[in-house]
Formats: sequence, structure tokens, C-alpha cells
Amino acid sequence: MKIQAICLADAQILPGKTSKTGIFKHPVNGAVMVDREGLVGDAVCNRKHHGGPDQAIYAMGSADLDYWSHDLGLTVEPGFFGENLVIDGIDSAKLHVGDRLTMQEVELEVTAARIPCATLSARIGDPDFAPRFKAAGQPGFYCRVLKGGFLQAGEAVEFTPYQGTQLPIPVVLQRFRPSRLSEQERIASLDTPLASRFRAMLES
Repeated sequence: MKIQAICLADAQILPGKTSKTGIFKHPVNGAVMVDREGLVGDAVCNRKHHGGPDQAIYAMGSADLDYWSHDLGLTVEPGFFGENLVIDGIDSAKLHVGDRLTMQEVELEVTAARIPCATLSARIGDPDFAPRFKAAGQPGFYCRVLKGGFLQAGEAVEFTPYQGTQLPIPVVLQRFRPSRLSEQERIASLDTPLASRFRAMLES
């Protein structure tokens, strides 16, 4: 496994909207600093739903981009979905909350799935894309930064699976509501390092 691309964005206004977004990301060259809030220099505009220590970095695997390239009938380039990192050899549909990714200086912990929204649909130019994205089960994943430092494309990535009760990323994406979780999944939700925004859903 290795880092295929590191992607950043400046704040831009969505076509037909007045609000700004950081979804229009593009690959950058050279080393990028990572701190507890994510990639230094990256735009995060809607902090109610994005960003923060529990969702500091949004990543997708090469398998996710391959899936969407086939599904959309085009070559999906890194940053297309607003992801910060693309990691070769990763398939988000097979990840679990608590899995860890270790690079030369940086260590990340998987905390949640990416939940599609109207901003993603507007980015794609299809108002019905969000439910399609959710149904596909290839959402990418949010990470917490356990150890910051510099990160660069081409770096090797070491994968360490979570050793506790496992909560699959597709479950977090597609049916993370108290009434839809099995008892084991609910226990896993409480035991794993799940992002706080999602943990709060168990109490709603």
C-alpha cells in the first residue's frame, strides 16, 4: 500500500449557490503537513458536518476510484469526491472503524464513513447522486490523526486492522440508526473509536 495522491482545496462557491465549499480538491506535489485538524492549508467550510479532530482527513482507496470510474464511465481523478488522500490497495467497503494506517511520520485511525450530501450531488452535477453514492457502498472514510507530521505522495502505508468488536464502514454509511443496528453492531459502535458526530446519533 502507498499514498497515491494528496489533495487540497481553496474555498470556492458552488455553481448556482452562495455558500463556499472545499470539495473541489486537486493533487499537490511535495510534502504536506498534517496536524490534529487534518492537512494544513486545506479548506473546510462547513464545520457542522465536516472537519474537526474526529473527521480530520477524508480518504478513498484506489478500489473506490476504480469502482466509480467504471460506474460513471469516466476516469475519476484523485480529489474528484473531495478526498484528501487516495491510498493504493485500499477498498473502503472492506474497512472497519478503528483500523489504522501508518506512514513514515503520520498515523491515522479510521473513524467513520463519508455520508453523501447535496454538496456532493452539486459537485457531480446530478441532484440524485447522493442516494446512488450511499447505495453503492464505496464511500471512502474519515480518519482521526493519531500522530501528525509530514506526508508525501509515494509513501508506503502500513495497515493494522482493529482488534476489538468490528463495525464495518458500509454499516456506518447505509444504516447507522439505533433501530437498524443489530445488538452486536450497537456494542461495536460504543466500543470502537467512532467519530463523535456518529456516536451522537445513538442517543438521538
